[in-house]
Amino acid sequence: MTSDAYVLDYVRTPRGKGSRRGALHGTGPVELVVALQRALAARTGLDPAAVEDVVIGTASQVGEQGANLARTATLLAGWGDAVPGATLNRFCASGVDAVAQTAARIRAGDLGLAVAGGVESTSRVPMFSDGGPLFCDPEVIRRIGSVHMGVAADLNATLEGWTRDRLDAYGVETQEKAAKAWADGAFARGVVPVAGLDRDELVRPGTTLESLAALEPAFAGLGADGQDAIALAAHPEAGEIRHLHTVGTSPALADGAALVLLGDAAAAEATGLRPRARVVASAAVATDPVIMLTAGQAAVEKVIAKAGLRPADIDVFEFAEAFAALCLRLRRDLDAGPDRLNPNGGTIAMGHAFGATGAVMVGGCVDELERRDGRYGVAAVSGAAGLGVAVLLERL
Repeated sequence: MTSDAYVLDYVRTPRGKGSRRGALHGTGPVELVVALQRALAARTGLDPAAVEDVVIGTASQVGEQGANLARTATLLAGWGDAVPGATLNRFCASGVDAVAQTAARIRAGDLGLAVAGGVESTSRVPMFSDGGPLFCDPEVIRRIGSVHMGVAADLNATLEGWTRDRLDAYGVETQEKAAKAWADGAFARGVVPVAGLDRDELVRPGTTLESLAALEPAFAGLGADGQDAIALAAHPEAGEIRHLHTVGTSPALADGAALVLLGDAAAAEATGLRPRARVVASAAVATDPVIMLTAGQAAVEKVIAKAGLRPADIDVFEFAEAFAALCLRLRRDLDAGPDRLNPNGGTIAMGHAFGATGAVMVGGCVDELERRDGRYGVAAVSGAAGLGVAVLLERL
């Protein structure tokens, strides 16, 4: 017997700069999750003992983010010894995959009430600090053809024929959207202030085409250091890699966390919470690890088709801004204009806390569907090594 899986509520931290100067640097990743668990219980009246599992996505599971952070946080939050916890790693798609897998377990009848989400403290647990062979073993890199995500983004921009002006224009657009969304209170419902921070720290109001045009390409050095050669060996049709992305058109590193409360109809009734959205379907896909970043769009296309829908049926696309080139590609291929694609800005403007990003976007998608009285929304993320995950939501 199958059940529907519903989004009952959602909370997230503001996103802090992923550096020692960031407002959340002094707060460890476990404490970010603990703060959200306590806030979620307080605002919903939830009895933590009723939660059957806590699943947290984290991309760098080492140091402060190692040893099953989800279980550690659940114990520290005072949710009792009987609530399980697990962490998962689908790289940048970890948070959205945590939601997808937990919702699937609810639909299968294995869970009634659960919390899924993600966390990443890039300022305290730096990218690649787990020393994984995909990024740190030269022989594995040679055999697989692994490249840095920024080089992959420039490869995609080259193959698609995007100009620097087009990329910069998208960078300005997402900053303007994010600044307006914060000014309009679009994030007020879900954001829980932490460590004195009450808004996303990375938004840069007043960003202009002129200011972005002055920035140097961010990944030309990596390309010259041998990564262009790896990329061109896999995609010789590119001819050469045009390094076009800058820090203004790339996702900014961030610290942050997000949690989504999921349940079936019986759990909603027992908690007294009105379901906000139904998790219709999810899709996980993979593509070649050098082109890499097209997987998020492939997951979007797959999950829409799985539900028997068309791109035109989707009211909101929350798509992780894994570099401007991939956003322009999705917009073109799915006819997803600025009003539907990341209508409140994205990770280029507000920051990318790897494990948390997908969960942030699921909650943001539900919020936006409610604001515009829309029906269907998709949240999707591209991850390293050519991974992509998408979740399709229906507002109730």
